[in-house]
Formats: sequence, structure tokens, C-alpha cells
Amino acid sequence: MTYLLLSLPFVAAGLILFGIGAAHARRRDDLRRYLSAWGVSTAVLLILTVVFDNVMIGAGFFDYREDGISGIRIALMPVEDLLYPIAGALLLSGVWQLLDAAREPGGRSDA
Repeated sequence: MTYLLLSLPFVAAGLILFGIGAAHARRRDDLRRYLSAWGVSTAVLLILTVVFDNVMIGAGFFDYREDGISGIRIALMPVEDLLYPIAGALLLSGVWQLLDAAREPGGRSDA
């Protein structure tokens, strides 16, 4: 199994939760803040992933099987490694939005 195939279920789950969170944010007229917060946090996570994965691979802490990656690398790290922070940011943004909607006065969401 490749790392890409291993990551796809997490990205798919993240997209579903992110979409549900976006629908809640839109109903609350808060979609722009939701998307910009996701964009900034995702950009930070991607930069940190590129830096620290390259440092750890360069230090010899771990590496990837060549038959498990696409072969496209950013310095030493395979590009598939970026799917993990993307999936995490999607999942956490959606969950955070849903938890925030549940904390509204009265203890229920706008739905």
C-alpha cells in the first residue's frame, strides 16, 4: 500500500467534516473567518511539516520506501507527507466549528 492510499480516507473524512463546518459557518454568517482561519493554520502546518520532515529525514530518524511514494520530493520529504497536515487541519477546523456552534447561548446550534 502506498502512503497516498493510506492518507486518502483521512483526507476524505476531513473534507466531509470541513464541509459540514463550512455549512454551519455560512448559516452563522461567519464563512469568511472560518475559511481564512483554516487557510492560515494550514499554511503554517505545511511550512512546519516541510521544515521538520526534511530535518528528521536528513538526520536519519526515518525514511520512506521508494515503492510506497510517488517519487516527487520536496528536498528529502515525499510530497505525500503534506496530506497529513492537510487532513488534520480539515478535520480540526470542522470539529472546532461544530463545537463552537454547540456552545452558542441556549446550548444548541443554528440548525
